[in-house]
Amino acid sequence: MTKFRVGIIGAGYVSAHHLRALKSLPSVEVVGVADLDLARAQAVAKAFALPNAYAGVDELLASGVDVVHVLTPPAFHAALSIQALRAGVHVLVEKPMAETPEQCEEMIAAAHSSGRTLGVVHSARLDPIVLRGVEIARGGSIGTVISLDFHRSSDYPAWPGGGKLPPQYRKGSYPFQDLGVHGLAIAEAFLGPVNETEIDFRSTGLDSNLLFDEWTAKVNCERGEARLYLSWNVRPIRSQVIVHGTRGVMQIDCFLQTCYVTKLLPGPKFASPVICAMRNAAASLYEVPRNVLRFITKRLPGAPGIHQNISEFYAALEQGAPTPVTPEEGLRLVSAMTPACNKADRQRDALRKEQLTPRPPADVLVTGAGGFLGGTLVRRLVQEGVKVRAGVRRLPKEPLAGVDYLAGDLGDPEYVDVLVAGVARVFHVGAAMKGSAADFQRGTAIGTRNVIDACLKHHVERVVYVSSLSVLEHAVRHAATVTEEWPLEPHAELRGAYTQTKLEAEQMVRSAARERGLPVCVIRPGVIFGPGVEPSSPAGSFGMFGRWIVVGNGSLPLPLVYVDDVVDALLLASSRPGVEGALVNLVDPAWVTQREFIRIAQAARPNIKASYVPKFVLMTASVGIEALGRLLKRAVPLSRYRIRSIRPLANFDQSAVQQKLGWTPRVGVAEGLRRTFAQSPQMPSSALPK
Repeated sequence: MTKFRVGIIGAGYVSAHHLRALKSLPSVEVVGVADLDLARAQAVAKAFALPNAYAGVDELLASGVDVVHVLTPPAFHAALSIQALRAGVHVLVEKPMAETPEQCEEMIAAAHSSGRTLGVVHSARLDPIVLRGVEIARGGSIGTVISLDFHRSSDYPAWPGGGKLPPQYRKGSYPFQDLGVHGLAIAEAFLGPVNETEIDFRSTGLDSNLLFDEWTAKVNCERGEARLYLSWNVRPIRSQVIVHGTRGVMQIDCFLQTCYVTKLLPGPKFASPVICAMRNAAASLYEVPRNVLRFITKRLPGAPGIHQNISEFYAALEQGAPTPVTPEEGLRLVSAMTPACNKADRQRDALRKEQLTPRPPADVLVTGAGGFLGGTLVRRLVQEGVKVRAGVRRLPKEPLAGVDYLAGDLGDPEYVDVLVAGVARVFHVGAAMKGSAADFQRGTAIGTRNVIDACLKHHVERVVYVSSLSVLEHAVRHAATVTEEWPLEPHAELRGAYTQTKLEAEQMVRSAARERGLPVCVIRPGVIFGPGVEPSSPAGSFGMFGRWIVVGNGSLPLPLVYVDDVVDALLLASSRPGVEGALVNLVDPAWVTQREFIRIAQAARPNIKASYVPKFVLMTASVGIEALGRLLKRAVPLSRYRIRSIRPLANFDQSAVQQKLGWTPRVGVAEGLRRTFAQSPQMPSSALPK
């Protein structure tokens, strides 16, 4: 048996699937992995017990490999494949084969001149469940295949921010190159070679980084027509193929690994769909749990099409046979999608150029201007005649006249540099409020680092940073009165991503003030409320199962502050002399209890449901939830430390904010609640605070 020495080029997420497949082949010895990010290559090498990790492809090729797998972004496929082929090494390259037909042709020429084998990974076409469907179709069970529908939704690993945008965000065509090529390959498997394509794309604006997140295509093949739909918004994520024939319809679910046929049966017209639906439902009761069990026990590998593709590729190498996906097929599919991909890239490049074009000077920048506090601040500044630049995730449908809006992601340092350049004052309000840990890291921590660097580079006169009371320790009471010297949270990782990244960001800001001369005032507001924002579960509670779960009997006071009063404080911090380096907590001295706030909110929003749960009950439940998290090796939403920390802080010392900013609430809690809820038609006047 031939023994192939194999190297991996590219240590991204797909490398794990390739390495698991390679480890299962007795004819393969993986000798190392190369990546421009050596640390990432070393991590992959350690995870899969590989002997070597390389920072460059030259070192890998010099190690005596027989085959390399090219697993980089598509922009590098051609150059790396040609380099390896000319070095006398066989190549298996991930889809798409390359970015342009010309690159594909150069790769094919290099393979011919070197006498080496060039194969392409089209894992969707070689998915075992798709192969089963092809076999059924060829057997005639559904008659002559007329058309096909391919539906695929997806997401991308959350970007933690910093450095260059990831490939999926840099290129407008990346989504179709990534998944549309799967649809084209599957269409060919059932309907023959692709002749023509009509590909359309659009942006929903739901992701400010992934520009074109909805794609459709009409594909004319040799024996019929296919329709493709790709979405990065549809949930739950799906990967389905529907094959339409003259005597039946076949439904393939690539995630569940199921394939069911509804075919024409003798008897009345309604009998066929009824009988087949019952039969398929019965089959799913067996097959779906069976496949889940196979996946858990690793008898069904993740990305089974990659395993099939790799297994067949090495069998072809041993036998001197054609590869399962030939370079000619790869070229044909790249040619089919190139016109639309070029169009998407041109549009993305034009928008990026516009985004990074220097803006006209402005008096003030507000980050997070699309949020509740940031939007309120922008409106006040406009009313006062201030020239405002607004950093937003996406452009508003009804922009304010005279405001220079610039959409982008605070985790993108190039965008932030343009955002900050040419302004005198910066209100850094923007932060992540939801999403994954990486989303919080990018939107809050890395975003703040980018803002700090840009403010120092462009010599901003004053920065006002909006922090949060969540950075303070809540689990332990240190004194009767909460001052600015209250201890910071010692276990932020146990409180969740919001607390963790807000604490990291505040520490960055204060460190920059001390060590780099950043002219900043830090404000930690309490729970901000006001008209135009839906009431959320108050401090000392959390939302679950459509209810507000209050820890205890609801008697604790809330650290509230009305939104207009917060804006007053921000404006004072931006203009008052001598507050550089200052830090103040911002809480209204008046307060209401959790139960009182919930009563008012329920009067205005009758659909709000609240439950008061004794602390010991939740502590007991969290023990079991923590145990489950350890078993699954995943973070859990409820822990004993979170329950201890969930109670609100109260009795705030007002001296720092009064002395440093000269602030006292102009509106106050009682009037603020009236303004917030009085317009609700369900709200009886008797429910409002006097």
